[in-house]
Amino acid sequence: MDDSPVARELLEHLLNADPEIDVVGCAADGVEALAFLARSSPDLITMDVRMPGMDGFETTRRIMNEHPIPVVIVTESVDPKLDATVFRALEAGALAILRRPPGVDHPDHGQAAAELVRTVKLMSEVRVVRRGAWARPVPPPLSASRVPPVVRSGVEVVAIGASAGGPIAVRSILSALPRDFPAPLLVVQHMAQGFTEGFVEWLAGYCALRVKVGEDGEPLLPGTAYLAPGGVQMGVDPLGRIRLTPGGPGQIHCPSVSHLFNSVARVYGRHAIGVLLSGMGGDGAEGMREIRARGGVTIAQDSESSVVYGMAAEAVKLKGVQHLLPPERIVLLLNSLAGGQGSGAHGSASKEVP
Repeated sequence: MDDSPVARELLEHLLNADPEIDVVGCAADGVEALAFLARSSPDLITMDVRMPGMDGFETTRRIMNEHPIPVVIVTESVDPKLDATVFRALEAGALAILRRPPGVDHPDHGQAAAELVRTVKLMSEVRVVRRGAWARPVPPPLSASRVPPVVRSGVEVVAIGASAGGPIAVRSILSALPRDFPAPLLVVQHMAQGFTEGFVEWLAGYCALRVKVGEDGEPLLPGTAYLAPGGVQMGVDPLGRIRLTPGGPGQIHCPSVSHLFNSVARVYGRHAIGVLLSGMGGDGAEGMREIRARGGVTIAQDSESSVVYGMAAEAVKLKGVQHLLPPERIVLLLNSLAGGQGSGAHGSASKEVP
């Protein structure tokens, strides 16, 4: 749904061009969309965030409460202030955020259109439930006698990778870590170009950690989460500084999770932790294997808590994963491994993967 007739026509054309997609209706605003859903049940809804009357955030919230259907946000905005608002739609239950493909004369049209179609087809298969039932039950805090001992010391970096369904998992983990977490965290989140600053602003509103966009040559500091900027590869150099480099020919993802993981594995070896969260595709799987091969610890989000259990599943196939856990258990393990004292950590023994 979108309040611009031109935008609606473009999206309808792009989606109907795929033989596996059939657009069954269009709506100009949230009220019209809810009325349509009262008499029809599509497999997925694409939605803008800026609409007259009921905006995309409120419409998503109402859909997930009344007619739970997968929602993908498709917007043209790259305004950082609006971007932070866009991420509220994920809190309401939207599965992904994409930039609206530009017109057919734009050089990025083909790639953006393909990403739209691919995301819509994948997300249409995700099972959603009423929003009130979405939250996973949070287990009670562990008593001091049951907290696992620190099983590893000398953790110097935590590298995190995520794609579709990842933003909520990233927020769940970073927001539960203490301000004095003793290692820096590097994060690659697959995201449409132009939304990284808004993602950082949204995360910072929940985190005790410092959250920022990574800058080339910047030294890594504990208690800080560095988000990879869009359109470049983020890695580290032997002196513990961020290195941003252009994407190479044939690289599907830029930034790439495996690029980060491979770099971290080479520089930090057994002093690194790799965390792979919800996402489609296989980016990060080979990098997880490299971290594990060099003695580091590897953790992946389990299938039950993942919106899309794709990247983690590929890492498991490559034998790159040691622990499969939901986000709240990942927090506990990170604090245990790094010796942190995060009060927000809950959990139990991890599911280890051979």
